[in-house]
Amino acid sequence: MSPHKILIVKPSSLGDIVHSLPFLNALSKCFPEAKIHWVVAQGFEELLEGHPMIHKLWIIKKDSWKNIRYARHTIREVNLLLRELKQEKYDLVIDLQGLLRSGAITGATGAPLRIGFKEAREGSRVFYTHTVEGGNDIHAVDRYLKIAEFWGCNISEIRFPFPSIEHSSSFNPHPSPFLSIDSYAVLVPGARWKTKRWPAEQFGKLASLLPVRTVIVGSRSDSGIADEIVALSKGKSLSLAGKTDLRDLVNIMNGAQFVVSNDSGPMHIAAALGIPVFAIFGPTDPVRTGPYGKGHTIIRSSETCAPCFRRSCDDTKCMNGLKAEEVFKIIASKQNISES
Repeated sequence: MSPHKILIVKPSSLGDIVHSLPFLNALSKCFPEAKIHWVVAQGFEELLEGHPMIHKLWIIKKDSWKNIRYARHTIREVNLLLRELKQEKYDLVIDLQGLLRSGAITGATGAPLRIGFKEAREGSRVFYTHTVEGGNDIHAVDRYLKIAEFWGCNISEIRFPFPSIEHSSSFNPHPSPFLSIDSYAVLVPGARWKTKRWPAEQFGKLASLLPVRTVIVGSRSDSGIADEIVALSKGKSLSLAGKTDLRDLVNIMNGAQFVVSNDSGPMHIAAALGIPVFAIFGPTDPVRTGPYGKGHTIIRSSETCAPCFRRSCDDTKCMNGLKAEEVFKIIASKQNISES
C-alpha cells in the first residue's frame, strides 16, 4: 500500500540537506499522491521553503535545545512538537540524520513504518521498524537514495530540485558590478572545521592570479577571513560574507563560471546546480562528501596522513602545504584561462 503521508527527518546540515534533494525527488515521483513533510533545523529552512514537493516544514530550534539555560522552555517545546507530530498520523517516517535526537523524533510519531540506516549512531536504531544498510565508504547522495530504492522507487534520475528562488526583498545587491557581467567566480573560504579551511592568504593570492573577478561568500563569522582575501586580491574580489541568505547564495552560485571551495555546504549547492567546483580537501574524504556529479575537480596535497577526519590539528599540513600557484594551474587547465 502506498503511503499517504510521509515525514522526512533531516534537520541539518546545509550540505546534508542538499544531498537529500535527490531522495526527495525520487520519493515524490514514487508516491505522487502522498503529502511529504520535512523536519528541518532553524537556519536551513530557507532552502526548502515554498518547495512544490514539500507540503509542510517542521522547524526545530536544535541549537537552543543544547543550551542548559533554556532547558525548561526546551522541554515544553519538544513535548509540543512530539505531540503535534503524533497527531499527523504519518504512514511512513524516514530518518536520514541517524542520531539520537532524530531517532527519537521518528519514534515519537508512532508511524507504523519508521526507517533509518543500520549504521545510525547514538542508539537511534531502536526507534526504527526497518533499517537499510547505507555503507560508510559511499557518497551521501547515493546513501540516501538506498532508502528510496528500498521502498521500490526509481533512483536512476539524480536530480537536485531546488524550489523556485529569487533574491529576497531585503537583499542589498552589492555584487551588481560583478553579477551584471558574464564571468565571475565564487570563493568559499569558510568551513565548520578549522582543519578544513585553506589559508586565507592562499585564497587571496589565487584571487589575484585569476583573470575573472571573484565574489566571496560565507557566514558572518567568515567576514574576517573574507576581508583578508579581499585585501590580498589586488582589487579583484568582493566580500558578501554575512550579507546573503541561502536564497541569495543559490542565485549567486547559479551565475558563477566556477567555484573554488573548501569542503562546505555552499560547495554542495554549487555542485547540485551543475556549476564546476574546484574543491580543496584535506582531513575529509571526497568519496563521502565531495562535490557530487561530473565536471568537478578535487584538489588535495600529497600528505599521507589525509584523510584523518580530525577537527583539530597542530600542523594542518594537508591544507597549509597547498599553494595558490598549484591551484591556479589546475583551474587554468580545466577552464582554459591564463593568468591575468
